[in-house]
Amino acid sequence: MTHDTNKPQLDRADSRVRHDTGLIGAARGFVDQVRSGDLGMLPVFVGLLLISVVFSSLNPVFLAPNNLVNLLFDAAAVGLIALGVVCVLLLGEIDLSIGSMSGLASAMTGVLWVNSEVPLSLTILAVALTGALVGALFGFLRNQFEMPSFVATLAGLLALLGLQLYILGPTGSINMPFSSPLVRFGQILIMPAWLSYLVAVIPGALIIFGTARANGQRVEAGLSSSGLSAAMAKAVILTAALVFAVFYLEQGRGVPWMFGVFVSFVVVLDYGLTRTKWGRSMFAVGGNAEAARRSGINVNRIRMSAFVVCSTLAALGGVFAAARLASASQQAGTGDVNLNAIAAAVIGGTSLFGGRGTAWSALLGVIVIMAISNGLTLLNLSSSLRYMITGAVLALAVIVDSLARRSRASHGRA
Repeated sequence: MTHDTNKPQLDRADSRVRHDTGLIGAARGFVDQVRSGDLGMLPVFVGLLLISVVFSSLNPVFLAPNNLVNLLFDAAAVGLIALGVVCVLLLGEIDLSIGSMSGLASAMTGVLWVNSEVPLSLTILAVALTGALVGALFGFLRNQFEMPSFVATLAGLLALLGLQLYILGPTGSINMPFSSPLVRFGQILIMPAWLSYLVAVIPGALIIFGTARANGQRVEAGLSSSGLSAAMAKAVILTAALVFAVFYLEQGRGVPWMFGVFVSFVVVLDYGLTRTKWGRSMFAVGGNAEAARRSGINVNRIRMSAFVVCSTLAALGGVFAAARLASASQQAGTGDVNLNAIAAAVIGGTSLFGGRGTAWSALLGVIVIMAISNGLTLLNLSSSLRYMITGAVLALAVIVDSLARRSRASHGRA
């Protein structure tokens, strides 16, 4: 009878593999990921923690439930615009016309819906189609004439701003009825508590379901599975955090429908970027456009789609802004809209160099931006200081991104 002298060693190795795929393995993988320069959402969470500590110590109202509800109302419009910015940044492009596009969309909403009495659904459809056409024009200029997106969208910024002023006319402002569904959506409507809690539980359930399904597929293919311990821990932590957030907001008015709709857009774009051929092509083109072209990807079509999605979301963000302000004016889309939207995408973790980013970065980034703006407003500080602080935060985010990119490059060479 022969004995397999390698069996104890194989058993120990298999045990180590199973151990590494559990909680300790997940923690070790996270540490290695951070060391390699892939910081993920870590800087955002650290930033939010610091912002909460600083502003709540200076003014306790900052963390009051109703103040946070107002913050979420304000975040939805800018967040929707930032979500589109993520798409163009993934390709290493930029769109400077997003503020003007949102302002034009706000003006169109007032002119069509209030002045011309076009049904609200058709008005929103017309606004979205206008945004898509503007994005297609930018994509055409970039693809056919190789016009840098910086120049094309800067020209678009001026043209769209002029069009906004033209259609608003000499009055320069259109007020919307406060009793209308759109204004109620932007200022009053709150999700039912049961629905908010249900939505808070769904992400954790999807993590467990997705991991279990992936493990089942690996077992059927004769491969080792990773186990559920790490996924269970992640799901429990995420669910606990979201349920507590809903519970805390329910101590005030609750979760705004406006923010809930914004989150639904984030979920849809995240699915598109992570689960579809289009999304994989976006990351491929952003990482190396020439390599993507040689692999058979239609680079021009991908660029076109990114600009179309960006301008369409900017237009819808303009509708959200009009609903929030209950008016369309010449000031809509101007000021710090461009800064806040681009800063939100970058602060959330989307790289300015292309190839890295997620839809969730827009969500987290806009919460950081709105938290800074809200905290400074509560302290009665001037808008000039708010601009300077927001600019400093944006510069810090770009520095972190550059250092992380350099660290990833050196780690790859090693």
